[in-house]
Order: sequence, then structure tokens, then C-alpha cells
Amino acid sequence: MTTTLKIDFVSDVSCPWCIIGLKALEQAAERLQGEVALDLHFQPFELNPQMGPEGQDIGEHLQEKYGATPEQSQKNREAIAARGAELGFTFSMDKRSRIYNTFDAHRLLHWAEEQGLQKALKHALFKAYFTDGQNPSNHEVLVRVASEVGLDAAEARALLASNRYADEVREREQFYLQNGIHSVPAIIVNERHLISGGQPVEVFEQALRQIAAQA
Repeated sequence: MTTTLKIDFVSDVSCPWCIIGLKALEQAAERLQGEVALDLHFQPFELNPQMGPEGQDIGEHLQEKYGATPEQSQKNREAIAARGAELGFTFSMDKRSRIYNTFDAHRLLHWAEEQGLQKALKHALFKAYFTDGQNPSNHEVLVRVASEVGLDAAEARALLASNRYADEVREREQFYLQNGIHSVPAIIVNERHLISGGQPVEVFEQALRQIAAQA
């Protein structure tokens, strides 16, 4: 018998550990096929809600925000790229020189959930930013990525030109902040169990199996 677990995956499309966590979670679910199924919902979190539309140089940003030296940043980038490669995801670090505001991407993801295409869009946005070095705050990039996963381009463009879903996204962001989520990815299972960070596949597999046994 298959147990379905509700997953609220709180994350940002400009967070490298979020795609690492997502790929590892999905691979754990594949290993548990027939035992566990995931009902996956992506919830918004902004790493840089105050970021301006022009974005910021990544090295400068990491130094300002975390006090990271260029050497530390480089080591961290190499570790992230290696973890991504293990999971079948390509980080093109040379193409990604800036970090951007992601609020509009979250509005688009909110709409995509209603269309049944949220997971496809989430993966496509991670690829657009981390693999292709595209700007996830640029409306033309967002419209193109949306249309590539089967969303209506004209509707996506109209949505981005409006304030549609702005209140809903802010409300969800506040909900998770008020419930103690201050770093991502945060994977909440059945609204009760929290798994934090880009864990290895084995850690997700063990946690999902244990939670399913209790459910």
C-alpha cells in the first residue's frame, strides 16, 4: 500500500541548496516507489526580499551578507557544483555572476500551482538561473520559461504586469517566517515534520519511510 505524504517545500529559486534538496528528495521518493508518494507544494521564501531590480554581484553580495571571502565563496561554489553533479543537476557557476529579486517568480509559481504545472515551472526556473545564467526577475525570461513548461504565455505576461497573487505570496511568506522558517530549503511533511537543508538522498529516504510508517 502506498502512503501519500503532503510536502510543503519552502524555498527560493535563487537558492542553490534548494535545488540540491529537491533533487535529493525526488530521488528518495523514486527509491520508495510503491511505498511512499509525494503530494508536493512549493511555498515561497525570498532570500533577498529587499533586492532591487538590477540585482547585485554575487561575490559582493556574499561578502556583505555572510562576510565570505572570495576564497570561501569559491570553495562553497565548488562544493555546490559537485553536489549538483552527483544528483544530475548542472551548476554553471561561470554564467551566474549576479543575484536577483525573485518575488515575481513566486507569483508565477503560485499561478502555476493552480494550473497543475508548479513542479515543472520550479525545475525550469532553477535551470534558467543556475544552469543557463538567466535573470529570474526579468519578465521576458519568466514568460519564456512559463511557456516552455506549457503555461499560457499571454496570461503569464498579463499576470506579471499586474499585482496578481502579490498578497497571497506575501501572506504565505509571512506564515512560514512566523512559524520559525528562516533558512531554506525547509521541507515540511504532513504539516508536522521538518527536514532542513539539502540533505543526502539517504537521509530523505529514511525520514520519509519513518514518517510514512507513523502516518
